[in-house]
Amino acid sequence: MRKSLLETVITGSNTRTSHAQVVDELGKAIIAGEFPVGSILPGDPELAMRFKVSRTVLREAMKTLAAKGLIIPRARIGTRVTSRNQWNLFDGDVLTWHFHRGVNEEFLYDLSEIRLAFEPHAAVLAARNATEAEISGMMRLAVAMGDPEHTAETLAMADLRFHLAVVEASANPFMRTVGSLIEAALVGIFKLSSPASDRSKIDDVARSHIRIVEQISRRDEAGARAAMEKRHQGRTRTGSRGAPRKQRIDRVLIRRGPSRRSIARRVAS
Repeated sequence: MRKSLLETVITGSNTRTSHAQVVDELGKAIIAGEFPVGSILPGDPELAMRFKVSRTVLREAMKTLAAKGLIIPRARIGTRVTSRNQWNLFDGDVLTWHFHRGVNEEFLYDLSEIRLAFEPHAAVLAARNATEAEISGMMRLAVAMGDPEHTAETLAMADLRFHLAVVEASANPFMRTVGSLIEAALVGIFKLSSPASDRSKIDDVARSHIRIVEQISRRDEAGARAAMEKRHQGRTRTGSRGAPRKQRIDRVLIRRGPSRRSIARRVAS
């Protein structure tokens, strides 16, 4: 079974077939800029030799990368790397490759913005549509986040399971497609900082998630939205997207602004 993005980042490994290995290695090379945007990839014989696979496996891998928006074949020209605005950032592999390369402030900002655009409304829909069994399950997940024995890794996985459960309880199939974005945002937070590094914060994490479930259980749509937004706001300190790049970001989180949501950061000089 394919590991999730978060599991892959935590363990640093993933089980792959030869097809998946070619997709993974070539995808990483494209994202990292080894094959720049607009460039033509080497021909099939060279790539087949590089990855030590048959041309059949290579062709299937190229189809997969094309479906992810990274490449496009051109008759009598070759396979061209597409512009970044064509890359499917909702795709779990594409997100994994970005984190493998190393993401910058701008990437985390954009990822956090889209997460906050979706998750509060997912909580609204969960308050409207969740079954009693789903609510009970979310409460168990929220309570489990208060386990004082959590490591950074286990807390990150517990957080992911909770937020994906909210998305699932929304009963909206389109909401489920944003699961990879939620996971990627949690990966970013995991790589930068974790509440598990401060045991006193674990109870706060659990309580904030329990409040979300309580509002969902009451079928209070506005309350569920507010609780989810407060969960994001609880991590924040005000900041500006345009701060000098030389500054180091210790934490990338979100706060709600009057006209748009801004990245919050703790900047070390």
